Amino acid sequence: MSRIKVVSFDLEGTLVTPDFSQAVWYEGVPSLYAKRYGIDFQMAKAIVCKAYEEVGDKRKEWYDIKYWFSRFQLGDYREVLENQKHKLSYYPDASPVLSSLVGKYTLIVATGTAREFLPYLLDGLERYFVRIFSSISDYGQLKSLPFYTKVCQEIGVRPSEMVHIGDSWHFDFLAAQESGIRVFLLNRSQETKNATSLKSLKELEMRLPPR
Repeated sequence: MSRIKVVSFDLEGTLVTPDFSQAVWYEGVPSLYAKRYGIDFQMAKAIVCKAYEEVGDKRKEWYDIKYWFSRFQLGDYREVLENQKHKLSYYPDASPVLSSLVGKYTLIVATGTAREFLPYLLDGLERYFVRIFSSISDYGQLKSLPFYTKVCQEIGVRPSEMVHIGDSWHFDFLAAQESGIRVFLLNRSQETKNATSLKSLKELEMRLPPR
């Protein structure tokens, strides 16, 4: 087995809770829509959510705030991000584990979140990482085999020299595994059941091969 040089982290659902993004998409955007079109919040939210569902999370537009603000004609997206930043929260195990690993491995973020969100989501965590990759903003695609292959090429390692951890079965586990990267699936809601599943980031430290 190749020596592991790089540990790659998904962002939302792995290091950062979904609270901030959920507030942006399901509170902030509907509120602006209601104001823009003179309707009540619940009606606006129903219209906005229906549009989200029509696009679906298998298309890159789902994650692109510029696309939605253009589609809904809402103007500048930055205000809604700023207004919801108080909802930002990290999982308790994020900083301790990153602090422990930062001197032992090269740490990166490989996320499907658009870069517009990253200054908020990475505030306080960015110092741990040598590179931040956004599949949507940097490559115009979802997290997939080509994305992970490009990440490895960019940082100059073979897939077998990298570990990735994330909470999505499709976008983290399957896509990264297909590229030849060793992957751990984070599932905080249930006990670990096999060698590739983790209940917390603290388990990651114990499962990483020694350097």
